Amino acid sequence: MHKILKILVAVLSLFGIISLVRVLAAGDEAMETGEKAGLFEPMAYTAYVILGLAVLFVVVFVLKNLFTNTGSLKSTLIGIGAFAVVLIISYVVSGGDPMGYKNGDVMATEGESHMVGAGLIAFYILLAIAAVTMTFSGVKKVISK
Repeated sequence: MHKILKILVAVLSLFGIISLVRVLAAGDEAMETGEKAGLFEPMAYTAYVILGLAVLFVVVFVLKNLFTNTGSLKSTLIGIGAFAVVLIISYVVSGGDPMGYKNGDVMATEGESHMVGAGLIAFYILLAIAAVTMTFSGVKKVISK
């Protein structure tokens, strides 16, 4: 498995370097006029593949670690549950704004407005929790010294 990953990294690195050399060889004037716009596509696809592989490996190894270490599984599920409670409270508290908002050329619906309000309230709740936690941790550290 390790050899396969090394080969994959080498191939993707080589492909990225070749794409970069092609972009640099085209020059700034060609980039500004847009005549060489096709040069950026291979580089973007390489970045997408690398991002997808990174996310895949992170998810696989996190799930593997969670199921092999049951103590961390319990604390992770508690954290996910607390986050879900914050989201539910935010959705219940937020109200749909009766004022109409434009989303480009289309008017935003009341449901979309409700979801945006819920997201903002969830952000404020999580921000307050983080501030209180950091303050409490700092005060506890000062007191214990």
